[in-house]
Amino acid sequence: QVQVVESGGGLVQAGGSLRLSCKASGSMYSINAMGWYRQAPGKQRELVATITSGGSTNYAASVKGRFIISRDNAKNTVYLQMNSLKPEDTAVYYCNANVDAVVAGKKDYWGRGTQVTVSS
Repeated sequence: QVQVVESGGGLVQAGGSLRLSCKASGSMYSINAMGWYRQAPGKQRELVATITSGGSTNYAASVKGRFIISRDNAKNTVYLQMNSLKPEDTAVYYCNANVDAVVAGKKDYWGRGTQVTVSS
């Protein structure tokens, strides 16, 4: 069994910063790509940023230059540093981990999400 748990959401004023963390744990051989996605009310879930095990990153155009994704492979943890936040960044942020699990094999695991609210 693999678990993915996010933390670090909250309420912040526009222009402020937040740092999200996500840790994967459980019976797994390795973690491949990890990433952050978000879903605003009434909208579909969208990609925010991803990072491979080797450190290659990919960002949505709407966050490029403001958000930074990083990971600590020794801790099985991925981070999302969010700067210059805008009200339109308000959403539930979900962590995804593509894992080589001991029982299930290669599979995507999702966290339950953490709320980020940016006030104007």
